[in-house]
Amino acid sequence: MGILYVVPTPVGNLEDITMRALRILREADFILAEDTRTTGNLLKHYEIHAPMYSHHKFNEHQTVGHTVERIMASGTHVALVSDAGTPSISDPGFLLVREAVRAGVEVICLPGATAFVPALVSSSLPSERFVFEGFLPQKKGRQTRLKQLQEEPRTMIFYESPYRVVKTLTQFAEYFGAERPAATVREISKLHEECLRGTLAELIAHFTKTEPRGEFVLLVGGTDCQPFTNTITNE
Repeated sequence: MGILYVVPTPVGNLEDITMRALRILREADFILAEDTRTTGNLLKHYEIHAPMYSHHKFNEHQTVGHTVERIMASGTHVALVSDAGTPSISDPGFLLVREAVRAGVEVICLPGATAFVPALVSSSLPSERFVFEGFLPQKKGRQTRLKQLQEEPRTMIFYESPYRVVKTLTQFAEYFGAERPAATVREISKLHEECLRGTLAELIAHFTKTEPRGEFVLLVGGTDCQPFTNTITNE
């Protein structure tokens, strides 16, 4: 019986990959990649030459069955990666993992990079208990979800595109209150990494003047969160 390895890859700095992850990628019979061009840059950097095939949200329903059958039939070892971070965390991967487990295939997920953990820690918002929401629905169900979170006592974590940061922060202020403590973390482990902390009103004012750039993690304190003692700051 083969093995499906779920392999986290760096969210920014290419050094943020484990030695074990590199070994698995080198030893895999083939690699399933969300974007073969993005993963190709990583493999080229580390001189890894395993065959690579596309596995993304637009074709995963068609490729899952064939992949599982191939693993079972020939004892293939497959490495699943996404563009950055851990597959199935706001990335393709869940369907393949689920079907592999249903078929009795061994699934091994390596520990490694994911964006929301360093964002949570650096935000200085309470981190002992939190809720990860990923990307909110863009249209249908968005307001319903925000209403459901209005009384959430834990720190809330969201992913967002730079093009929707101001809109999303404004909606947060509407549902959670403009004075709710919050933080934005962008470009994690990259050259222009930045963490801003303040109230939702302060963050909205900042990004209204300064165009948001890069990939964002948005964090909002829960109903039990104490306010920051200073105004908006960055690192």
